[in-house]
Amino acid sequence: MTDGENDKSFEDEDPRFSRRWRRYAQVGGEVGMLAAQLAGARVFKRPLDRQQHSEGLRTALGGLKGPLMKAAQILATIPEALPREYAEELRQLQSHAPPMGWPFVRRRMRTELGSGWQKRFDSFEKEAAAAASLGQVHRAEKNGQKLACKLQYPDMASAVEADVEQLKWAFRVYRQYDKAIDTSDIYHELTARLREELDYEREAKHMELYRRMLAEEKTVHVPEPILDLTTRRLLTMTWLEGHSLIDFIDRYADQELRNQVAHNMFRAWYTPFYYYGVIHGDPHLGNYTVRDDGSINLLDFGCIRVFDASFVKGVIDLYHALHDDDRDLAIAAYQTWGFKDVAERPDLLEALNIWAKFVYKPLLEDRKQPILDDPGGAKGAETVGQVHKELRRLGGVKPPREFVLMDRAAIGLGSVFMRLKAEVNWYQLFHEIIQDFDAETLDKRQKTLLKEVGLPEEIP
Repeated sequence: MTDGENDKSFEDEDPRFSRRWRRYAQVGGEVGMLAAQLAGARVFKRPLDRQQHSEGLRTALGGLKGPLMKAAQILATIPEALPREYAEELRQLQSHAPPMGWPFVRRRMRTELGSGWQKRFDSFEKEAAAAASLGQVHRAEKNGQKLACKLQYPDMASAVEADVEQLKWAFRVYRQYDKAIDTSDIYHELTARLREELDYEREAKHMELYRRMLAEEKTVHVPEPILDLTTRRLLTMTWLEGHSLIDFIDRYADQELRNQVAHNMFRAWYTPFYYYGVIHGDPHLGNYTVRDDGSINLLDFGCIRVFDASFVKGVIDLYHALHDDDRDLAIAAYQTWGFKDVAERPDLLEALNIWAKFVYKPLLEDRKQPILDDPGGAKGAETVGQVHKELRRLGGVKPPREFVLMDRAAIGLGSVFMRLKAEVNWYQLFHEIIQDFDAETLDKRQKTLLKEVGLPEEIP
């Protein structure tokens, strides 16, 4: 097919019923069988091999490109959103599907930039340099500048709408199985963020937002969006050279350099949060690279979350409450997040504090240490189990939707720091960032910057 020919498959990618139905069929049979096994075990008191069952779920989802795989990975990082066996299996999900070939690339580029699209570049590589869940990246060059062109896979809008329905159904099944965690707000948060990721013009604004928020962080680099070569389904940006984390670890054994990488990543994620109320919600290994000097390139800005200043204040208030053993301040922090009856339920307060003390522990001790002094994960598993058991006894809890990406970032970054075997004074690093915190100042700073880059203030 030549560039001048018409290709209907790229003209209209609205989430039409037929495309959704094909998506349902792709995963519905296998997942439906697994759900039936789960329901049968519950209703008829049959024994269920949860390990085997969870492996089947990973097999059913593992070959998919797109949002369902991405959502499953995010869910696997939220404590007790899924049973432990399922979380462990879903953490292993990766998109092994091969990248789309040159015919797809040529059609997509023509659809987005017009029939003469190749003339707008000095060079454009036919082979994809990287593949992801929603799209793939190609190297290009223009006026001596190296570029990265991210192309969205076809029918992703259909895939998202089909997948969010599958997620709703899966959450209902799990809610019947275990009532310790009410996942309704988790579902709403996931679906809102997944739909946002389809809009590459929005992602370009996220990228510019991060360029401005991290302008003073000389050890963090953010690509520049090329707006005249960007559409809703094509994002063009400057190419940043760097190593994957695994390659970096293999290449450099120096502990101080590893510690510096951890330091830089901590500031890259949490300076925007505590200064502007914004967080990068996906610290996946493919979403950043490391330079020879230990500075990092921050990539992929589809999964970004903006928080109210009051929510950020609650995070800091809870830290001080745990540090100073201040019960009233802890209650106020939890109430800010939506746990309205925590003051009248001391058992709930204690259960929430068990998990909070575990998460905040590296920030509470003024010393150099690993992010988690729990090599086999036994203490973490024991803590999660203890909290889960108590929440079930208390009739369950409904986590606020804001926690989805906060947990994702905290746990994802923690796993990176563990891979680096980093030993940092997290207490000092944290206090450097929050020392001048003021909620009113953050609110003004946030609104000004969102307006400057053309992003809405209200979060869906």
